[in-house]
Amino acid sequence: MEASQASSPLLNHHEEKSQVRKPSIGGWRSAIYLIVVEVAEGFVFFGITGNLIIFLTNVYHESTVNAAKSVNLWFGIAELFPLLGAFVADSYLGRYRTIILSSLIYLLGLVTLSAGNFFGFGKLSSFISLYVIAIGQEGHKPCVQAFGADQFNIEIEQQREAKNSFFNWWYFWKCIGGATGQLIVPYIQENVGWTAGFAAPTIVMAFAFFVFLSGRNSYRQQAPSGSPFTRVAQVLVAAVCKWRLSSTKDIGDEERVSVAMDVSIGTSRLARTHQFKFLDKAAIKDKEDELSKSNWRFCSIAQIEEVKLLLRLVPIWLCCLMYVVAFSQASTFFTKQSSTMNTNISSKFKLPPASMQVTIGLVSILTVPIYDRILIPVARRITGIPSGLTTLQRIGIGIFLSVFAMVVAALVEMKRLKIATQLGPADQPNGIVPMSVLWLLPQYAIFGVANVFTLAGLLELFYDQMPDGMRSLGSAAYLSINSMGSFLNNFIISFVEEISPEWLASDLNHAHLDYYYWLLAGLSTLWLVFYMFVSKHFIYKQIYGSPP
Repeated sequence: MEASQASSPLLNHHEEKSQVRKPSIGGWRSAIYLIVVEVAEGFVFFGITGNLIIFLTNVYHESTVNAAKSVNLWFGIAELFPLLGAFVADSYLGRYRTIILSSLIYLLGLVTLSAGNFFGFGKLSSFISLYVIAIGQEGHKPCVQAFGADQFNIEIEQQREAKNSFFNWWYFWKCIGGATGQLIVPYIQENVGWTAGFAAPTIVMAFAFFVFLSGRNSYRQQAPSGSPFTRVAQVLVAAVCKWRLSSTKDIGDEERVSVAMDVSIGTSRLARTHQFKFLDKAAIKDKEDELSKSNWRFCSIAQIEEVKLLLRLVPIWLCCLMYVVAFSQASTFFTKQSSTMNTNISSKFKLPPASMQVTIGLVSILTVPIYDRILIPVARRITGIPSGLTTLQRIGIGIFLSVFAMVVAALVEMKRLKIATQLGPADQPNGIVPMSVLWLLPQYAIFGVANVFTLAGLLELFYDQMPDGMRSLGSAAYLSINSMGSFLNNFIISFVEEISPEWLASDLNHAHLDYYYWLLAGLSTLWLVFYMFVSKHFIYKQIYGSPP
């Protein structure tokens, strides 16, 4: 599908010496602290969001529509905020300090949410607390992910292989945290009380903060490298200023120009590539540059290659939006389908429709060890690639599985509608179709497997292929796919409601949700074709002096 991935950045001499002096720094020993923090954050975030719509409707008596809009708005903003936190981390504070600051803000929001509910401060207090939590997430989510991967020295072969495995196990434990939160927190809220239900995540988050601080002496840290946006803008401005010049001709004219080929950025030395050649003009140095010495007219090849890395990731980012659209059906229409089906698992146990979502996390938990311990070693022997599959191949497999999941969902819905039509309205008490909810398990399970490929793969891609000083932004960009995919999903729903409102009628037994699923399957197929084209022309990060 694409060329093999290039080797990793070199450590500078000072960092190399520090690793010799302190071999205990970094590696799995340090990464485990970050994994514990991520498990706790997954427990907190999914525990709160899992029952938030019930909290707004039952406690503050909001309508279902308004409550859903409130939850969607909060979730969208919470997934976009990490871009700001990542910018602060990469530019000024560094990841370690940003995690400390954001954790304190996160805890503040949780404490005020619990206290406000206990003292009955009202809806405004709860909303303020929820958005304080969202602000805390802006630095917590992207930095913990990137900081965990930072603990592996990728110039050491064993740690390079360990880092590839790290992303798999990171997602594995994240699923465990999220699934546990979805099960335990709503149970406490409904059986003990809302105050206790919010206090439990607060205690878990406080414990995670203590664990993070416990590992402070073992972490590998990177200093912030200044504003990444300024560096990007400098390249674009310099290239525009010299748009009339012929880069090939002028670079060969040694009397008039010189080119910065070998400038180190952080710990990496980025090799020159031949995509986006118009940007190379920013490296042409003429007589005016000798006089002005402005960074806005002349940039190093390494700085230009940083911008190229970002531009290469944009099409991949766009290609994965449709995956989020398909996946988001699990928490919306799949759940609505469940509510119209027989949820009796036995004579004594009735499965709550929303609990079907736990299937995704459980299947992911089972898939990660199989992928990491069986599939990757086999693929490694076949392909000769250390990671078994390239990152883009891994993501592509997940996107294909999402298409398959939507096809299965459409077929199951066709069967459900057939049964509903045959019985007729009079034979459907409360709109329940005599068809077991377990028929929906395959589509949930397929997404559980797909997430191990696509979501974990995207996390790895947006870490590895970002410039060293922008890796927190890479994690934030990965998270923003969820936010923008949700917005795209709303647009598609609005479009369908406009042209064929009967597809998504409130009474699913008289709607055509299967047509909607077929539409998503078709759109996902088009996105997959686009992804295959983009990935075929993708050039992985290349380090100066290393083989391509």
